[in-house]
Amino acid sequence: MYIENKSGSLNGPARIGRVTYSKTGKSVSYGGRTFQSLKGSGFKANYFDVETGERFWISGPRRDGKDRLAPESSVPVEIDPDVVEEYWREIRGERIRHVAKIR
Repeated sequence: MYIENKSGSLNGPARIGRVTYSKTGKSVSYGGRTFQSLKGSGFKANYFDVETGERFWISGPRRDGKDRLAPESSVPVEIDPDVVEEYWREIRGERIRHVAKIR
């Protein structure tokens, strides 16, 4: 999934990584954090961290790599090492690259 922190700005730190869903599907976990849906009430965010209240944009990664809501952002998107190969092969449909950022 694509995970972007929106609590500080519209161009917050972003990652592509593997998430897990709760049994009920009402929450998503990633990196030791649990997120719940804002159910359409967020501005440029669709989830919040249940412990801190920080807002995030979480979505499936796009085939074209334009995951950020603000496409003009030059802030790189980090890709977790355990999903780099899968991301480039399955999502982007390209040869496996040895990079950890999307430009």
